[in-house]
Amino acid sequence: MLVTIEPKVERPKWLRAPAPVGDNYRELKQLVTDLRLHTVCESAACPNIGDCWNRRTATFMILGNVCTRRCGFCAVQKGAPLEVDMDEPRRVAEAVALMGLRYAVVTSVNRDDRKDGGALLFAMTIEAIRERVPGCQVEVLVPDFQGKHEAMEIVMNAAPDVLNHNTETVPRLYRMVRLGARYERSLDMLAHAKRLRPQVPTKSGVMLGLGETREEVEQVMRDLRAHNVDIFTLGQYLRPSPKHLPIIRYVPIEEFNEYRAFGYELGFAHVEAGPLVRSSYHADEGVSSAFKMAAAKSLTTA
Repeated sequence: MLVTIEPKVERPKWLRAPAPVGDNYRELKQLVTDLRLHTVCESAACPNIGDCWNRRTATFMILGNVCTRRCGFCAVQKGAPLEVDMDEPRRVAEAVALMGLRYAVVTSVNRDDRKDGGALLFAMTIEAIRERVPGCQVEVLVPDFQGKHEAMEIVMNAAPDVLNHNTETVPRLYRMVRLGARYERSLDMLAHAKRLRPQVPTKSGVMLGLGETREEVEQVMRDLRAHNVDIFTLGQYLRPSPKHLPIIRYVPIEEFNEYRAFGYELGFAHVEAGPLVRSSYHADEGVSSAFKMAAAKSLTTA
């Protein structure tokens, strides 16, 4: 019998996130509970929950909190999906209003059980937020919809302010990290979103520390720019539990800084890179940079 010995790597002392405490944190936790909502902050055990919730920002997770895929890195519950709650978009919009948000991020579990992958509920949520809180920008972090262009069209027709879809890792590690996903499919869906609405910034991100090489990460960055992705995020993979994929290494801050510089050289409008960075971390700053770059380009070509 072959026994696999997992690498043991010590967590750096500087890699610490603020504890989830404070009045804003408690208030937001109660609000989410009262409105029967889910957040990726809680369901995916995000290390930034204390920081973000105390700044009154959160990423809402629609379509339930049970995912139809079994990605090796993710803490979200897996299994038979929950029944779709068609009132959920209204409650998300109510939470956005009560929180006084001017920038909202909405994501979901994978819903491979549904023909549209849940695209309709994304569109309904965008529209509900716009109706309830006029002027609030909405970023959506969508799954790959199994490569169905018509599903992406449903989302883009609702005119999100940012379309985010994470590539998560390098192509070589997909079968281990993103079971059920394909790298080329993710690139295609990002490109299709940009074709549908060229003025809407597209965004993607990867986790580091799963065994990827620097050359592989840089190639992913080149691929994303070749598919006209505007915003890029890099963060350290943190193992949610012993049942999840092991951490191969902790990436030093200096390396994140080098990736950031390389990203700007490639032409990304905004690059967020650091150990605790996640796809929705400081999301409003990223879209601001993307719009500024688009405006500058229009002036130079006018």
